[in-house]
Amino acid sequence: QVQLLESGGGLVQAGASLTLSCAASGGTFSNYAMGWFRQDPGKERNFVAVVSRNGGSTDYADSVKGRFIISRDNNKNTVYLQMNGLKPEDTAVYYCAADRNRYFTRRSPIHYDYWGQGTQVTVSS
Repeated sequence: QVQLLESGGGLVQAGASLTLSCAASGGTFSNYAMGWFRQDPGKERNFVAVVSRNGGSTDYADSVKGRFIISRDNNKNTVYLQMNGLKPEDTAVYYCAADRNRYFTRRSPIHYDYWGQGTQVTVSS
């Protein structure tokens, strides 16, 4: 059983930067691809970014490509999401998730086995 704990959310102004962290425990972190998702109240959870098990492959939603950077440190059992040039439409609860898939980085939340409880990011205009 893997436990995930996000941190780093907050209230920022448009154009600012923020870095989210997700610390994992209870499993072998490098066995999981790690993804970030976000969700507005009453809406579905949407893919943001994913990084492969060794960090060598990443994928981003079009809405964040060029602004967000996902990375991981397998020695620290932590995945990061650096968010630059934040926009009001980036406001959401951000979740990290772990996928046991060995070969692919996947976008659909149905493939992810473990989830954190989320951290709120609010971007004011």
